[in-house]
Amino acid sequence: MRKNRKERTGKVVSDKMDKTVVVSFDHEFAHPLYGKRIRRKRKIKAHDEKNECRIGDIVRVVETRPLSKEKRWRVVEIIKRGSE
Repeated sequence: MRKNRKERTGKVVSDKMDKTVVVSFDHEFAHPLYGKRIRRKRKIKAHDEKNECRIGDIVRVVETRPLSKEKRWRVVEIIKRGSE
């Protein structure tokens, strides 16, 4: 039985590598003392088996076993195609 895996939705910012895309997503949280909402961006490398993703696509990625030195995510679906 698989554990619950983290899922994120983000935008593809680079597709220059073979079978790998760089996905950027926002992380919003409240400041611990002042309570103001803070927005941070995070970039992750995700596995794209069929090289289908292009820059600007909105994709859903899911956590998986380590696939390389930096890849721990895999593209599940392309939600929306980019404008390019």
